[in-house]
Amino acid sequence: MKKNLKPLPGIFPMPVLMIGTYNEDGSVDVMNAAWGMAQEMTQLKLCLTESHKTVKNMKRTGYCTVSLATEKYMAESDYLGLVSANNVTDKFEKTGLHSVKSENVDAPVIQEYPICMECKVLGFEEDGTLVEVVNVLADEEYFDENGKLKLDEMGILAYDPYGHGYYKVGNKVGQAFSEGKKLM
Repeated sequence: MKKNLKPLPGIFPMPVLMIGTYNEDGSVDVMNAAWGMAQEMTQLKLCLTESHKTVKNMKRTGYCTVSLATEKYMAESDYLGLVSANNVTDKFEKTGLHSVKSENVDAPVIQEYPICMECKVLGFEEDGTLVEVVNVLADEEYFDENGKLKLDEMGILAYDPYGHGYYKVGNKVGQAFSEGKKLM
């Protein structure tokens, strides 16, 4: 038997997205955002409210980076979601994380996160910000001998919208576009 829950967008797993921008003074701003999704093949919809400093920065610069948080930097990632850059101007520095300027967009690449999508803002809509991924960066240490990413070794975090927990993504259990062939 199933039990009714209150309506919420309870898709699990939800990636823990780290949105990076530059403030007016050139300092780094990063926020934690679980509410984001693939919109089209090279587009993401980031469900962020206009009150976020990050959104103000994206409106001003037209760019951001989107990285996937990891278990190793869970405390830092969570902190970047708990604290607003509207109130704490040096919140990124307090984490001890490091950044470099993206070569493709006017936004920071956070060095500690193994996957980073460099994005151009396409527009602001009532339900979020639409961005186009112009490039994806991945740490070399996570490629296998065939050039495929080993996502299961990255410790990528997923957010649980029901219990507000973080979970580590891992353990590949099958091959997409192949498993179903067993039923053909």
